[in-house]
Amino acid sequence: MIFSMTGYAAKTRDGERGSLQLELKSVNSRYLDFHFRISEELRALEQPLRELLASRLTRGKIECRLSLAAAKARGEQLQLNGELLASLRELDRQARAALPDAAALSVNDILRWPGMLGEQNLDPAAVSSEALALAREALDEFTASRGREGGKLAALIGERVAAMRAIVARITPRIPEAQALFTDKLRQRLVDALGNASDERILQEVAIFATRIDIAEELGRLATHLDEVERILKQGGACGKRLDFLMQELNREANTLGSKSAVTEVSQAAIELKLLIEQMREQVQNIE
Repeated sequence: MIFSMTGYAAKTRDGERGSLQLELKSVNSRYLDFHFRISEELRALEQPLRELLASRLTRGKIECRLSLAAAKARGEQLQLNGELLASLRELDRQARAALPDAAALSVNDILRWPGMLGEQNLDPAAVSSEALALAREALDEFTASRGREGGKLAALIGERVAAMRAIVARITPRIPEAQALFTDKLRQRLVDALGNASDERILQEVAIFATRIDIAEELGRLATHLDEVERILKQGGACGKRLDFLMQELNREANTLGSKSAVTEVSQAAIELKLLIEQMREQVQNIE
């Protein structure tokens, strides 16, 4: 399967301490680049999450958000932590004395402060187990979304490979005839220009130029590269870098076709090929 570097997944799991919420999203990147947004009480989970994600992903800019929403009270009355509240009040006073324009702490800020509504200590083992289980579920969904988009990208690339093969098949039979007509015109021009020059000299010049405009080798390499693109798409896996390299090679051959073209039809074909290659290259940039 081909995987896109663009994906999204979000999962929630309710527990005694509250509701764990985990969100994964990614965009394309040359490397595997993690960005974690984790609430302070869960900060110790960053490394296990990093290892879990790295075991399944190879490229992309990955953003992981993990938070814990406190559970609702089960009939008992919530109590403010008086000592912590007093400390916050004093700190707020000192901060605004130093920075008169600073905004005061809001009620929402105070109520969300860790430890304000009773004991907030978490069981690290229990929370870690729950969070990693949630992360595995999210990662499965995340990978599936990347796989679905990767399949669409592979189909788009396959369509353009077929279009390129059609162009090559269209111009290949015309090449010998077109080049023969061009060399005949060149021979006549040389005869007119050189006047009394020997036939052998003219034939040598024509032969040299015919070699320069022969594009059979380029067409052969184009076909070989297209075969490799199809093989890689069929094989699947993390193949974005390999495909990107092949796009460079295809573009090189298309440029050579254009520079060696002696007939309008080949020049037009080279332009069409370059357009298709650029369209494929844009899609390849999103493949893992």
